[in-house]
Amino acid sequence: MNRGSDDKRDGPRVPLVLRVQFPDQARMTEVTENLSKGGIFVQTDRAFTPGEEVGLALSFPGLLNPVQVVGTVAWVRPASAEAPGGVGIRVVRDQDRQRLGEILSSAGQTRATDQTAPPADGYRVLIVEDNPHIVEMYSYVLKKLASGELAGKVPLEVHFSPDGHHALQQLQEKRGRFSLVMTDLYMPVMDGFALIERIRAEESLKSIPVVAISAGGPEARERAMQLGVDIYLRKPVRFQEVLETVKQLLRIS
Repeated sequence: MNRGSDDKRDGPRVPLVLRVQFPDQARMTEVTENLSKGGIFVQTDRAFTPGEEVGLALSFPGLLNPVQVVGTVAWVRPASAEAPGGVGIRVVRDQDRQRLGEILSSAGQTRATDQTAPPADGYRVLIVEDNPHIVEMYSYVLKKLASGELAGKVPLEVHFSPDGHHALQQLQEKRGRFSLVMTDLYMPVMDGFALIERIRAEESLKSIPVVAISAGGPEARERAMQLGVDIYLRKPVRFQEVLETVKQLLRIS
């Protein structure tokens, strides 16, 4: 498959992180890496065969109700140290291409019914990660967001925690003041699974969006989703994935 020519024909691929649910495996939740009017790239460990027909539902917590589309597997990307595995799915049915076009036309825009003003005191993001190199990368993404889409007009504070126990203390001390939690799953003292469970169990914290970013396999992803994370991204994660996920969960156009 000549992916370059397909992208040109169908318009540019847009980095957009959406949940992907496969109807034949209701408990398996993946995410998109990008999409265009003519196709979708999905990060997945699941085995696919080129030419196979695939049905899937695209959604995003609180922003996009499930959109059903059907496509054909065009190519498969094996997992590597640089990127997780994935599959490129070509969409050819007119109704499905129209559905993708509608998603793309609204990408980066907040629907009038969902419009919310930024918090009066700005956004606060809590990064829970014990690897300083990864913390630096996430911090860079958020700084770019603050200086880019927010144009320095809306404060964006970034707080850090090396483990779930310390993170929970910060969340409880500033109840209702955090806009987003980005957490690893495997950490000392209190891991990310326990942190997510505690967040979803406490009335004052349970509405905070949570992104889990981990190198764990399908079992870790499934457990995190069952505990209530909004989006699960697999390491190694890309700059654009983190940026798009944060923008969507904070409803920043």
